Amino acid sequence: MEYKIVLASGSPRRREIMDLVGAEYIVIPSDKEEDMSGHEPARLVEKLSKMKAEDVASKVKGRIDIGSLSKDYLNSVVIGCDTVVAYEGKILGKPHNEERAFEMIRDFAGKSHHVFTGVCLIVIENGRITQTVNYSVPTTVNVSPMTDDEIRSYIATGETLDKAGAYAIQGRFCPYIESIEGDYYNIVGYPVSSIYRELKKLGINLF
Repeated sequence: MEYKIVLASGSPRRREIMDLVGAEYIVIPSDKEEDMSGHEPARLVEKLSKMKAEDVASKVKGRIDIGSLSKDYLNSVVIGCDTVVAYEGKILGKPHNEERAFEMIRDFAGKSHHVFTGVCLIVIENGRITQTVNYSVPTTVNVSPMTDDEIRSYIATGETLDKAGAYAIQGRFCPYIESIEGDYYNIVGYPVSSIYRELKKLGINLF
């Protein structure tokens, strides 16, 4: 059976990775409000990725019913993801101002922190959900020691304010990454290797 792929995310970085591997897919983002409370990081991203994937799975059915989506999508897989940065067990959101960005980076400079991405794969066959796979992927990021001047110079690039953890590993922060333990693409927000493997177990080709 051939499955259509639906990416439940409007993230340009996730789309770039899907394009990089040559996947054919459509984007239907979730508009569910995120509740960031009450869970440790790995469980939180699992919960949020599942919430997004379930929301988009219902949208797929609704669009097929009204004729705005091809009936080819009666057999499809929805891929939902959510990513957080955590330091010492605390989730680091977007800093919103430069002083908070400075505090975040100064806290983990010269130390390690973690990035967790939750993944939820929902398989739809003949318009009905038949399987759900939900898990999280951790990656450890080791940051070099940084002076206050280096931190402020990085903040001046403008990359920090819309990034969880106040940095972009694929951007101007890369000189300060000493090493990583795990999947680089997980830090970007899309652990494509694990997604490929899990889909393969389900008999579904990512590309």
